[in-house]
Amino acid sequence: MYSLVRALAATALVLGATAAQAQVSDDVVKIGVLSDMTGPSSTPTGQGSVTAAQMAIDDFGGSVLDKPIKLIVGDHQIKPDIGAAIARRWYDTEQVDLIVDVPVSAVGLAVQTVASEKKKLLIVTATGTADFHGKFCSPYTMQWVFDTHALAVGTAQEVVRRGGKTWYFLTDDIAFGHALERDATDVITREGGKVLGSARPPFGTSDMSSFVLQAQASKAKIIGIAGGPPNNVNEIKTGGEFGLFQGGQQMAALLALITDIDALGLQSAQGLLLTTGFYWDMDDQTRAWSKRFFAKMQRMPTMWQAGVYSAVTHYLNAIKAAGTDDPRKVASRMRDTPINDFFAHGGKLRADGLMVHDLWLAQVKTPQESKYPWDYYSILTRIPGDQAFGPEDPACKIVN
Repeated sequence: MYSLVRALAATALVLGATAAQAQVSDDVVKIGVLSDMTGPSSTPTGQGSVTAAQMAIDDFGGSVLDKPIKLIVGDHQIKPDIGAAIARRWYDTEQVDLIVDVPVSAVGLAVQTVASEKKKLLIVTATGTADFHGKFCSPYTMQWVFDTHALAVGTAQEVVRRGGKTWYFLTDDIAFGHALERDATDVITREGGKVLGSARPPFGTSDMSSFVLQAQASKAKIIGIAGGPPNNVNEIKTGGEFGLFQGGQQMAALLALITDIDALGLQSAQGLLLTTGFYWDMDDQTRAWSKRFFAKMQRMPTMWQAGVYSAVTHYLNAIKAAGTDDPRKVASRMRDTPINDFFAHGGKLRADGLMVHDLWLAQVKTPQESKYPWDYYSILTRIPGDQAFGPEDPACKIVN
C-alpha cells in the first residue's frame, strides 16, 4: 500500500510539473514586431518600434512565468499581401504569440484578418482606421494608440471652434487617409463648418506641387492634412514654399508625429495644430523613459513607438497575472486591467479592442519659444479619452 501511495504521489508530481510547463506554449513567449523597416513610415515606427519592444522585454526581466521572452522582426514593406504572409508564417510555423506595431491601415487590416482566423493576438499601435475596432473588430486584436475619430475630434473640432470654418483636404489615397477625412468631415459639419473638396495624392508622393495648388485655389481657410508621413511632411513644406500661409490659409494636421516636426524644422512647422497620444516632455515619467529611448535611437520617440512599449508591457503583465499565454485568457485579463504607465493614465481596453486614453491638443512652437533640443510642442488642452474616442461602434459584432 505504501508503495502504491508513493507511486501515485510521484505521478501527481509529474502531472503537476507537466501542467505547469503547459502554461506557456512551446516554452517561450514570442513577440513579433511587424513594421516598415526601410520605407517612408520607418522613422516613426521601424527600428524605433523594435527598440521600444526590446526595452519592454528587458525591463520585464526577459522572462515571464519562468519562460524566456523572444523578439523577432519582420518588414511588411507597406504591402498588405506581404504583411499577411509574414503574419501567417509567424503564427503557423514560428509560434509567434503576439504581433505588434504594423503601420499603415491597409496592412494592419490584412494582418488583423490573419490574426482573427488563427485566433492569435495582434496589437496595432500605428494603424488608425476606426474600422479596425468597428466592422472588422475581433476578440484577438487591439488598437492601442489612436484612431481616426480621435484625431478628428482633437484637431478638426478645435480648429473649427477657433474660426476655421471652411476646409479643403489633402488626403492620403489609402484606407487610413480616407477614414481620417471621413471622420473629420463629420466633425466639421457637426460644428457648423463646410468641406469644399479634397485632393488625394498616392501614399509616398514626393512632389506635392499640383495637389497643394488645388488646395490653394479652393480658397478654403483651412487645408486639412488627412494622412501621415511622409506625405504630411511634403505637403506642409510645399505649402510654405507656395506662400499658402501668407495668403491667409492655414494648415491643420490631423496626424503629425514629432519626427515629422523634426524633419520639417520649427521654421516651417511653427503654429501647426495637431493631436497626439504622447509627448516626451509631458512629465518626469515621460522624460525618464524617452531619454532612455533617445540614448539608443538618437531621437525622441513618437507616440507609436511609446505605444509599443506600453502594449508589450501590458501584455506581459497579463500573462503573469493569468498564469498562461492562452490568447483568450490573456486578452480577457488585459481588458480587465487598467493601463497605468508613462504612456497612459487610467487607460482601459474596451470589448471592441480599442484602448481608450487621454489625448492632447498641441501647437508647434516657434523657433524662439523652443528652449532645448526636441522642445517642439506647447500642450494646449487635455482631451478626455471618452470624448476623443467616442462610444463603441455598433458595427462591432463582439460588442453586440
